[in-house]
Amino acid sequence: MSGHFMFDGRPVPFEAGQTILEAARAAGHYIPHLCWHPDFPPHGSCKLCMVKVGGRHVSSCALEAKEGMEVESNTPEMNGERRALLQMLFVEGNHFCPSCEKSGNCQLQAQAYELEMTSARFDHFFPVRPVDASHPDILLDFNRCIFCELCVRASRDVDGKSVFALTNRGIHKHLVVNAESGQLGDTDFSADDLAANICPVGVILHKRVGFEVPIGERTYDEVPISVVSMRDKGSKP
Repeated sequence: MSGHFMFDGRPVPFEAGQTILEAARAAGHYIPHLCWHPDFPPHGSCKLCMVKVGGRHVSSCALEAKEGMEVESNTPEMNGERRALLQMLFVEGNHFCPSCEKSGNCQLQAQAYELEMTSARFDHFFPVRPVDASHPDILLDFNRCIFCELCVRASRDVDGKSVFALTNRGIHKHLVVNAESGQLGDTDFSADDLAANICPVGVILHKRVGFEVPIGERTYDEVPISVVSMRDKGSKP
C-alpha cells in the first residue's frame, strides 16, 4: 500500500511502513534529528524530529505515514520548540564548542546553527562527568553525551560487544562502560567498531587524529547540516 500525505502544504508520497521522517527525506524534505539513524529502528529519545500532525506533537521518526495526514514541520512554532530542546541539551551536559575537538563535525552544534540558537537560555547544570583515556586508541569524554544511545545500539546490535549502557534516570542519567572497572581499556572495544564511529557529538574520540582537519574546514563549518544530511541521505543521518 502506498499513498500521499501533506508536508508543509506539499504532497509527499510514501510506501507502506515508511515513517513520516523517512518519506519526507525520500522526497527531499529535511527534518532536524539527532538520535535517528537509518541503520537502526526508531528511538525517539531526542524529540528534535517532532512535527505536528492533527494538532499533536509527534516524533516523525517513529510515526508511520498515513494517507491524508497533514504534517507541519518547518514552521516558526515547531522550530521554536526544537530550539528549546537544543538549549536544554546544551545545559544538561558540558558543551564548550570553542574548545571541543569535535567542533565543526558535531551534529548538536550544527543543529544549533541550523535552528539559529544564539544562547543557552537555561541555567547550566555543570554535571560532574569523567574522561576515560584508558583505551590505547579511543578517548571518552562523557561530558558531551546527549543520551541518543547510538553507541549503545551499535555496540550491541552490530558489533556484538555491548560495551556501552545508560544507567539511572532524570538528571542522574549517564553513559557507562560495561566493564567491572568501568574503563574502556578493559573491554574488547576497537577503533574500527561501528560504535567508535557513530557518536553525533564529542563523546567518542579517536586519539592522535583530533585536529588533522583544521577547524574551519570540517563537515558543517561551511555547509549546513540540512544540506549535508540530504546530500548524503543514502548513508548518513
